[in-house]
Amino acid sequence: MTQTVKDGALTGTVDAPPAASPKRWWILAIIAIAQLMVVLDATIVNIALPSAQADLGFSDANRQWIVTAYALAFASLLLLGGRTADLFGRKPAFLIGVVGFAAASALGGAATGFGMLVTARALQGAFGALLAPAALSLLNTTFTDARERARAFSVYGAIAGAGGAVGLLLGGVLTDALDWRWTLYVNVAIAVVAFAGGWILLGNHRDAADSKLDVPGTVLVAGGLFCLVYGFSNAESHQWGSPLTWGYLVVGGLLLAAFSWWQTRAAHPLLPLRVLLDRDRGSSFVAVLITGAGMFGVFLFLTYYLQLNLGFSPTKTGVAFLPMVGALMVTAQLGTTVLLPRIGPKTVIPLGFAIATVGMAWLTGIGLGSHYMSAVLPQLIVIGVGLGLVMPTAMQLATGGVAPEDAGVASATVNAMQQVGGSIGTALLNTLAASAATGYLAGRNPADRAARAQATIESYTTAFWWSAGLFAVGAVVTFLLYRRGTRQPGPDDAPVVHM
Repeated sequence: MTQTVKDGALTGTVDAPPAASPKRWWILAIIAIAQLMVVLDATIVNIALPSAQADLGFSDANRQWIVTAYALAFASLLLLGGRTADLFGRKPAFLIGVVGFAAASALGGAATGFGMLVTARALQGAFGALLAPAALSLLNTTFTDARERARAFSVYGAIAGAGGAVGLLLGGVLTDALDWRWTLYVNVAIAVVAFAGGWILLGNHRDAADSKLDVPGTVLVAGGLFCLVYGFSNAESHQWGSPLTWGYLVVGGLLLAAFSWWQTRAAHPLLPLRVLLDRDRGSSFVAVLITGAGMFGVFLFLTYYLQLNLGFSPTKTGVAFLPMVGALMVTAQLGTTVLLPRIGPKTVIPLGFAIATVGMAWLTGIGLGSHYMSAVLPQLIVIGVGLGLVMPTAMQLATGGVAPEDAGVASATVNAMQQVGGSIGTALLNTLAASAATGYLAGRNPADRAARAQATIESYTTAFWWSAGLFAVGAVVTFLLYRRGTRQPGPDDAPVVHM
C-alpha cells in the first residue's frame, strides 16, 4: 500500500525522493537563456520599430501588426504547445521550439518588406508557444527538492519579470550600434547556445504519453484566446467603441466558456480542471495576469517619457531600467527562498503588489522639468522590489505540485495569463492615456508646443495611476484568495510510504 506522509508519522518504509539530476543547475542556465530569448523579444523589437518602419516603408497603421502578430500566435497556441510537450516529450518540444524561433528570427532580420516581417513575427510567436511552456515545465520537473526549486524559480521569475527591461536595453544597443535587423538576428546566437545545451543536458520525458490530444478543446481555446487578444489589440488602434473590438471580445469569451464546458466532458482534456481548481494555483494565475497588465505602465509609457521628454537615447533608456531589474532579482531570491516558506503567499504576494502600487503612484509625480535621479530612479527601485515578490512566487505556486503529466499545460497557462494580461494592459492603458491627452488639449490651442508637451505628461501619469490601481486590485484579490499559512508540499514533493 502506498500513502503520502502528512502531519504525523507513519510506520513503514519511506522511499527516498527522486534523485536530483547532477546537471540541474546547468539545465537551469539553459532554460533561463531560452526563456530570456522569448521574453525579451516582446520589447526588443519595439525599440527598433521606428528604424524598421523607415527602412521598409510601412505605414503607422501597419506598425502595430509587428507587435500584434507575435502576441496573437503566442497567446492562441500556448496551451497546445504545453500539451504537446506533455504528450510527445519536453526535450523535443524545447529543441524544436528553439530552432523554429531562431529560424523565424533570421527570416525577420532578412525581411525585405512588411509582409515578410509580419510573417516572421507570427512564426516567432508560434514557436515561442512551444518553447516557453516546455522550458517552464522542464524547470518544474528537474528540481525535486523544495528549497532548490524555490531558488530555481526565483531565477526564472526574475527573468520573466525583468526580460522586458533587458529587451529595451539590448534593443537600444543593437539599434544604435548596428542596425534594427540585429534585434532579430541576436536570437540566432542565443538559440545556438540554448540548443547545444538542451541537446546535451536534457532527458526526454513523456509523462502524458498514454493520453491523446484534445482536438475540439485545442480549436476552442486557440480560437478564444486569438479573439480575446485580437479584440484588445483592436481596441488599442480603433478605440473601445468599435463593433469589431466588442465582437471579437464577445466571441472570444463565448469560445473560452465553451472550452471550459468541454474540459469537464473530454476523455483527454487539454487543460484538466484539476490544474485550475487548487485555490493557491488559481490565485497565482490571477496574480500573473494582473502583473502582466500593470507592468506595461512601466515599460511602455516610461520608455516614451525617457526618450521623448528627457531626450534619452535607446541605449540610455535601456540602462535606465537596470536598477529596477537589479531590485527585482534581489527580492525574487528573498521572496521565494526566505519569505514564502516562512509566512506563506497570503502575505508575500499582496505585500509585493502593495509595494508596486506605492512605486507606481509615486511615479505619477513626473513633469516636464523632472530629473531621472529624483523622479524616476527611486520609483523604479520600489516597483522592482514589489514585482520581485510577486512574479517568481506566483510562478512557483502556479506550477508546483502539479502531476508530472500536467506540468506542460500548467506552465502554458502561466504564460497565457502573462500574455493575455499584457494585451489587456496595452489596450486599456493606451486608450486611457490617449483620452487623457485629448481631454487636456480640449479648450487649448493644439498647436501650442507647451500644451502638447504637457498633454503627453498627462497621458503618462494617467497610465501610471491606472497601473497603480491594477496593482492595488492585485493586492486585495490575492489577499482574499490565497489560503492562510505556508504552502504545503505538493503531490510531487511529498515523501511516499509503502505499507
